[in-house]
Amino acid sequence: MTGKLWDKHAIKAELHRQGMTLTALAIREGINPKSFRGVWARTHRKAEAALARFLSVPVEDLFPDRYPIRTSRILSTKYEAESASQKAASSTASTKAA
Repeated sequence: MTGKLWDKHAIKAELHRQGMTLTALAIREGINPKSFRGVWARTHRKAEAALARFLSVPVEDLFPDRYPIRTSRILSTKYEAESASQKAASSTASTKAA
């Protein structure tokens, strides 16, 4: 099934074709079903991995916008400079307070 575009509806349809529901899979994996159902709106690594394992599809194919995991949050050097000046100001303030 590689190369297939997966969205919420395709994932749920494939689960149902294989006789599984989100709630049943959550219980089987030991994950709270309510938090498991939130996988569509929020990142939930355990739920994403459980879906990928059950469907035998790499998690990167199911949720391509969430993988690979990015650690960098700075989008521009403009913001980097502002962040550095804020850190300098807070460290100066804490040094004066001590």
